[in-house]
Amino acid sequence: MANHSFALLEADERGLREVLEAEFPLLEDQFLVDALVWCDMTTTPDGSPTTTEARVAEILGRYGVESLVGRFIRRASPEIFAAVARVEAVLAGQPRWG
Repeated sequence: MANHSFALLEADERGLREVLEAEFPLLEDQFLVDALVWCDMTTTPDGSPTTTEARVAEILGRYGVESLVGRFIRRASPEIFAAVARVEAVLAGQPRWG
């Protein structure tokens, strides 16, 4: 959880960024970070597929726009959308499995 969907930004909102950075090493592989974001932001809380836009809207609806999580997700949204786009660009060039 320490590395999922820009958790450092949420930790920053909570005043815990230094604690998170001290306790958990940050992932250095950008594609791995992007893939974790993609997994989190293209599924609903029950595991159903969704769009990133709908997932962000669901989070905002669940927590409220002005809540701590709402502030975090609005702050992280540009990075979330960029990470998802990078993964989807790679997936577009790969054969589907399963």
